[in-house]
Order: sequence, then C-alpha cells, then structure tokens
Amino acid sequence: MNIGAAAEEAGVSAKMIRHYEAIGLLRPALRRDNRYRDYGDREVHELRFIGRARRLGFSIEEIRTLLALWRDDARPSRDVRRVAQAHLQDLESRIAEMQAMAGSLRELVAHCHGDSRPDCPILDGLGAARENG
Repeated sequence: MNIGAAAEEAGVSAKMIRHYEAIGLLRPALRRDNRYRDYGDREVHELRFIGRARRLGFSIEEIRTLLALWRDDARPSRDVRRVAQAHLQDLESRIAEMQAMAGSLRELVAHCHGDSRPDCPILDGLGAARENG
C-alpha cells in the first residue's frame, strides 16, 4: 500500500511516517519501480505500535528501545518492564509537580478579588516567587 493508505490504516499522518523513517524509528519502506514507498502489514503494525506508545507519552528514544525489544523474540520481559516502569515513574513525578503548581495557582486565584482594584495577590505572589527562586 502507498504511504497515504498506510497512514490511514495505522492512524498516523504520512508526514509522521516520513519522520519516523528519517530518524530510523521505522525501517525504510521498499520502493516500487515508480519510487513510491510500498508499505505492508509489518510496517502498519509497527506504526500502530509507535502511535500507541506516543499516546502513552513515551519518548522517541524509549520507543526505539521498546521497538527493538518487541522485534526480539528472545527478549527478557524484565527489560520491557524496566523501560515502562521508568516512564511511569517519570509520569507520576510530573503529575505530582503539576498538582503542586495547580495548588499554588489555586491559592493565588482564591485570594484575588478580580475586580477593578489595581492590587492583585496573583501578581504579588508571582513577584515573591521570582525573588525566592
């Protein structure tokens, strides 16, 4: 199938397919006599894998590692688990940081009158945050 059909089948854009090939994440597709890329079930399956991994927030390098493990029938599952566990810990850390930021911002918003007065606890709080780091 051509790149458009493969993109539709896999749920990614043709531009992303080209990008994945350019960075070596996806093996380059075979070329037809007319030089158009020719994709098969294997490539579509890998593109779906990449798409699911991207939706879970894995980085390109993490996906590269996961793809190599996926392609290796002799892989130990502990290697896959290690990659996924590290990613999960990173996500949980970022979630905790964002929750702390939301809590701080919620506190600032709660103290702002939001009226015509020029004084603003939000700006005061942000100014204090700059001074304290």
